[in-house]
Amino acid sequence: MFGKRKNQSEKIKYRGKNMNMDFERKLAIPMEVKEMYPLTGKMDKVVEEKRVQIQAVFEGRNDKLLLIIGPCSADNEESVIDYIGRLSPVQEKVKDKILIVPRIYTNKPRTTGDGYKGMLHQPDPSGKPDMFKGIIATRHLHMRAVSETGFVCADEMLYPENYQYLDDLLGYVAVGARSVEDQQHRLTASGIEVPVGMKNPTSGDYSVMMNAIMAAQHQHTFIYRGWEVHSEGNPHTHAILRGSTNKHGNNLQNYHYEDLIRLCDEYDNRELKNPAVIIDTNHANSGKNPFEQARIVMDVLNSCKHSDRINKILKGFMIESYIEDGAQKVGEGCYGKSITDPCLGWEKTEKLIYDIAEKL
Repeated sequence: MFGKRKNQSEKIKYRGKNMNMDFERKLAIPMEVKEMYPLTGKMDKVVEEKRVQIQAVFEGRNDKLLLIIGPCSADNEESVIDYIGRLSPVQEKVKDKILIVPRIYTNKPRTTGDGYKGMLHQPDPSGKPDMFKGIIATRHLHMRAVSETGFVCADEMLYPENYQYLDDLLGYVAVGARSVEDQQHRLTASGIEVPVGMKNPTSGDYSVMMNAIMAAQHQHTFIYRGWEVHSEGNPHTHAILRGSTNKHGNNLQNYHYEDLIRLCDEYDNRELKNPAVIIDTNHANSGKNPFEQARIVMDVLNSCKHSDRINKILKGFMIESYIEDGAQKVGEGCYGKSITDPCLGWEKTEKLIYDIAEKL
């Protein structure tokens, strides 16, 4: 649809000297993949227009609420495009109050390293890992989203060196709770042109998240994809509150009024540009119960009415939603149902978006 693959990545398997791993193949570099699957002029224009709108929200020039919404993981191209297509008429109805940024999360961090790691690793969730096919599949999916629905989407940056495969397509990037303390994620975020959300770590320590934001807003010289590079800093780096887990394994929420006031204080104590927060309504905040997400959204919106400080920094919500409620195991075959964390189904999602618009 968007071009044909000219050749496979070169297969040169060898055993790494002094390393306990096999080097399977040399992957195509981002420039080569973009040449295989280039954007059209129309797609370029859509991406640029949407990026300007999203950045305006974080700069306070646009008071629309962001909804970064979609499946926990983008496991199936057709069902993901189907889902995003359903968002289009809803966006049109709420366009004066809400800016929707669909989630297409093609990389999935795993706590123990086991399980489905996303489309990048396994374009076929039931098949063996194939990173080259995964790179192509993720780019193709994001391209379809832009060309067929007019949305510019969000993805998680699990591997900083892979960002350039999608850097001409994304409107928003998230750094997860397990990656936020990593130096390479912070420095790479400092050289990205779109807003980057830094999640609080699973421990809940605000200082880790705030230090990540500060690092990403500064200039740096570092090594990236074999180059010495210099970044200019990303003024749209911001906080994402996703809850935490204590030493006993219990979930602790951090979306309440007091948590948000504390975040305001953290921003006041630092010289950071564009103070902002996105509330992740799933994960530890909901105990991975997707049906709690609507209540959490309304709780936060009520806090905004009681505090101008909270209202000023709140820029939106991150919601896990798909076509069907809940989750399933890989191979069970229910169309549009998550194979990772449970999600809110479409009917409840549509109602939630309209309820949010009425509340604003």
